[in-house]
Amino acid sequence: MKNTLPVIQEADLKGKVVLVRVDHNVVKSGFIHDPYRIDATFGTLFYILAKGGKIILMTHVGRPKDKTTNTININEKTSIQPIVEYLKGKLHITIEVPEFYSHQDQGYLSIETNINHAIKRLKSSDIDVIYLPNTRWFKGEEAKGDEQDRFANQLAGLADVYVNDAFGSWQPHASTVGINKYLPSYAGFLMQKEIKNLERLYNAEKPFLAVVAGSKFDTKIEPLYALIKKADKLVLGGVMYNAYLCAKYDISIKGVDDNDKKLAKEFYEFSKQYKDKIVELPFIIESDSLEGRIEGQYRTIDIRCLKSGEQLNYVLDVAAESFNLDEVKNVFHSAKTVFVNAVMGFTPHFNEGTIALDTLIDENPDAVKLYGGGDTMQELKRLLPGLYIMALDSPKYYIFTGGGAVLKAIEQGTHLGIAPIEELIKRSQ
Repeated sequence: MKNTLPVIQEADLKGKVVLVRVDHNVVKSGFIHDPYRIDATFGTLFYILAKGGKIILMTHVGRPKDKTTNTININEKTSIQPIVEYLKGKLHITIEVPEFYSHQDQGYLSIETNINHAIKRLKSSDIDVIYLPNTRWFKGEEAKGDEQDRFANQLAGLADVYVNDAFGSWQPHASTVGINKYLPSYAGFLMQKEIKNLERLYNAEKPFLAVVAGSKFDTKIEPLYALIKKADKLVLGGVMYNAYLCAKYDISIKGVDDNDKKLAKEFYEFSKQYKDKIVELPFIIESDSLEGRIEGQYRTIDIRCLKSGEQLNYVLDVAAESFNLDEVKNVFHSAKTVFVNAVMGFTPHFNEGTIALDTLIDENPDAVKLYGGGDTMQELKRLLPGLYIMALDSPKYYIFTGGGAVLKAIEQGTHLGIAPIEELIKRSQ
């Protein structure tokens, strides 16, 4: 059995309705802060149109489902409407968004037959594109078993061909995995590009430096274990770094919960066998408040001066001085491959750690720099817009559209461990 990815170049698209799953999850509270992930799908969309296909788009936006109550909240904050307006303005096309009936707190229960009128207009070129509502507004999207299967079957009934161009949407949901068994399924150009660039991680030129930060230790713990084995050096940031400091130095930091401390302790003990791989950033910024960078309420702490049992208030950033130390600069300057999935500080007020980090990475002209998507990309654009624009066109940089998907691939050791990619290959056998 060959692990061959079915690609869009192999598909017969002429006169076909093509259902395209994209990762246009770029809306926060009704606004688009960075359209990079939308623009990255244009190659696939243009190709489908050039080959005579008719496009139905779908994406998820945010997390409208409350996992504790199992209810789905349909509102403007998780609407695809800002994406539609962006596409209409950018591409000068007509887009129709079908409306469905919402059942109290359960979201949309099904694809209703009124969509057939829109599909008829799509086929007759009265409209250019149909964009389905947020996939997570549908109850079946994140469901399991028969309920997911029914929704996937309904989605498949809209089209002749399915194209997955949503590398960042790695969760096994109806629109990313379930649909494959009902339609001829292919990977779009962005999906192919992301997989190709993953090879630069798997076969990283050494020394390989990984920089990972996060608001919770438990969400990135498995990739961390994989990275400390694979990378030559590992730098931590965010609450993850705080938890690590608590574990190593036997201190308490406000906001670090017991579960994160427990996981960090296990990781610290495990990391001892990889002597000197973790590069500690000794200067951190302690704040008395989460409300902002308030004068007189924050200070720089040197972790080397901490004593066992000491208690700190919120630690909200790594100080820039950490990145000016020779032992830290040497690690960054000597690296041949740098992977970054990190925002060092508590946004939007504590930015100096992230600015210092990204500036130091750019000082190394020889290294391949691979940035994980999401907040990492957004903060690079916000804080260092010139560097961000340069990085988009530089062969030494690559910005993935999905940081979580990259971490999943690192954890699995192969892109074949990402469920939607695995499903594409399985259904093509």
